[in-house]
Amino acid sequence: WMLLNKYMVKKFSSRFEDFANHNAFDLLAKYSKSHLVFNDDIQGTASVVLAGLLSSLKVVGGTLAEHTYLFLGAGEAGTGIAELIALEISKQTNAPIEECRKKVFLVDSKGLIVSSRKNSLQPFKTSWAHEREPVTTLLDAIKSIRPTVLIGTSGVGRAFTKEVIEAMASFNERPVIFSLSNPTSHSECTAEEAYKWTQQGRAVFASGSPFDPVEYDGKIRVPGQANNAYIFPGFGLGVVISGAIRVHEDMLLAASETLAAQATQENFDKGSIFPPFTNIRKISALIAASVAAKAYELGLATRLPRPRDLEKYAESCMYTPVYRSYR
Repeated sequence: WMLLNKYMVKKFSSRFEDFANHNAFDLLAKYSKSHLVFNDDIQGTASVVLAGLLSSLKVVGGTLAEHTYLFLGAGEAGTGIAELIALEISKQTNAPIEECRKKVFLVDSKGLIVSSRKNSLQPFKTSWAHEREPVTTLLDAIKSIRPTVLIGTSGVGRAFTKEVIEAMASFNERPVIFSLSNPTSHSECTAEEAYKWTQQGRAVFASGSPFDPVEYDGKIRVPGQANNAYIFPGFGLGVVISGAIRVHEDMLLAASETLAAQATQENFDKGSIFPPFTNIRKISALIAASVAAKAYELGLATRLPRPRDLEKYAESCMYTPVYRSYR
């Protein structure tokens, strides 16, 4: 079912990167208002990471708007996640999106993105050029901004050094550290490093690559993986069963909120902010239902009448790989 659903998603998910990575945002912006398109690297990644952040709030407390976010990496993944965070904050607070973006900071290869660099920035970075003093290193950015959440999308292995993580732990009781780059060798830090360097394993950690369970201070922690596969099967199914003619940002937010709601205290106690992937069929049905419901609410759905129970309808549309034995 996962493979079949991935095929359905790719039917409307364009590989913008095939036309060069730097064109991905322009192509998505150009065609998303007139065609049914979805970019998993930008939108799927953003949705699953936002889900992880919403889930982590149950551990660290506060609202999304009360936290400050610092990214290492300002490419399509980093800026896509940043934008979805700002959109969710705007939705929760009714504040203008421009104000919500001020809670999010990005560091690229030249340092912190600030207004004094605006003329030399690529267009998709300019929204994140805030009025601040320029700094050139991640550690200096952390000391200046004092973020509660650190997110790595740089592709630079071990960029979250001991000094970086210790700095995060110095002013956060439970620092949120997402090391999202793939593969494992490119991950900004390992799960073990995040736990070890925050003393007493205080980090709320998630990764893009899978890490083995970590034993620290006599306790086994199972780090969560921000895997796009949590999102795209259910998202694609929701689009298909509703006959949605466009992918709206509110559909991405609905998917994130639904996934976050599936994480339980049992998951948190084990060190993960995501539900177990063994529940993916149920999770995907719930996401499909929420995405379809949002499509109907926005007037984007074409399959009428709307099914009474979208979750059950989603489940009925899933392929079940059970085969008759001929021996």
